[in-house]
Amino acid sequence: MAQADNAADQRWPWWPLLPLYPYGRRRTLVRELIPGQLWSFEQLQGIFYVAVPIRMTVARLRDGLLLYAPVAPTGEVLRALRDLEQQHGPVRSIVLPTASGLEHKLPVPAMARAFPEAQVWVTPGQWSFPLTLPPAWLGFPAGRTRVLGEQGFPHDDELVWLSLGPLDLGLGRFQEFSCLHRASGALLITDALVAISSDPPELFEADPTPLLFHARERGDQPLQDTPEQRRRGWQRLALFASFLRPEALQVPSLRQLLDQAFGPGCRNARSYFGLYPFHWSGSSEQAFDRLIGSQPGRLQVAPVLERLVFPRARAVLLRWLRQLASGPGASELRWVVPAHYDAPVPASAEGMAQLADAIEARPWATDGGNWAYLARLDRLLLRAGVVPDRPAL
Repeated sequence: MAQADNAADQRWPWWPLLPLYPYGRRRTLVRELIPGQLWSFEQLQGIFYVAVPIRMTVARLRDGLLLYAPVAPTGEVLRALRDLEQQHGPVRSIVLPTASGLEHKLPVPAMARAFPEAQVWVTPGQWSFPLTLPPAWLGFPAGRTRVLGEQGFPHDDELVWLSLGPLDLGLGRFQEFSCLHRASGALLITDALVAISSDPPELFEADPTPLLFHARERGDQPLQDTPEQRRRGWQRLALFASFLRPEALQVPSLRQLLDQAFGPGCRNARSYFGLYPFHWSGSSEQAFDRLIGSQPGRLQVAPVLERLVFPRARAVLLRWLRQLASGPGASELRWVVPAHYDAPVPASAEGMAQLADAIEARPWATDGGNWAYLARLDRLLLRAGVVPDRPAL
């Protein structure tokens, strides 16, 4: 079911701090992933119109609900959660499963205030920039916030927890906790693995503007809503999110940018008044096809993590995948639910082992093509001493 509401009811208190699309006006798509066991709450989030879906997963427990990787607790989100509480019991635990991931961290204090009886669990090594502040200063409730691993795990008779990392990123720590929900066989993960579909996610049905904006070739081209434009816009958004600056993308000159601004049909805020600082010199469709491979929706390592988080720590990722394939609960694994892009994704212990083998066999964190910008950024950070050459803690 899709939840929609008026704009004032979809605001949340953090939105003025960052230019995060959709600027405090959020719609949420609520889907039942596994009947009676697992629900997905999906919102769009990004910088300006470079927006991709972000997901909170709600898991049913024997005596209530667990919220994994919270999203912004808008009015419609809270009403949908109250409906689930009526059917399955109260929210018992709120889990922040990553030490980085600003988009996952920001909603947690507000969600915790909305459910004052719930226990809050966070990944160790939480950090903030430019200063690392105590969690209580960031709004985490001091009296009911616990640290995953260091203070146990929530509902460990129903859930299997496994850490990916920690890794030293220089500025802070990378670490994620995956969670196997044994009743459904679903593995809840955050950012490490994604599954990208060939078609735009359903969430864009409520507002396809980001797709239409990026489907254009020029700033003076009006936004046109067609299936072809939506698909092209989705391909480019996925490339942006995966590689930051794909190979086919160029930045036009300031003169060209201004010459195309304020064209007919673009003199409005929705089109950013024709300001379009992108030029696609090559085929975004071919680049997208290379990204998703021959099997759209397959599990893969997010390229931006491969090149900026794991370039010198592939062994850590492989160890995590093989633990998922052979550790506690492996025989129960049937689905993977990432916090971004598609879900649920069919999975198995054998599939996780095969994924690890495929990653080990192929070139890792390459430098050319779509990876070139990420590679330059990684080398710059390495030379500057911002990131360590041996990141494993």
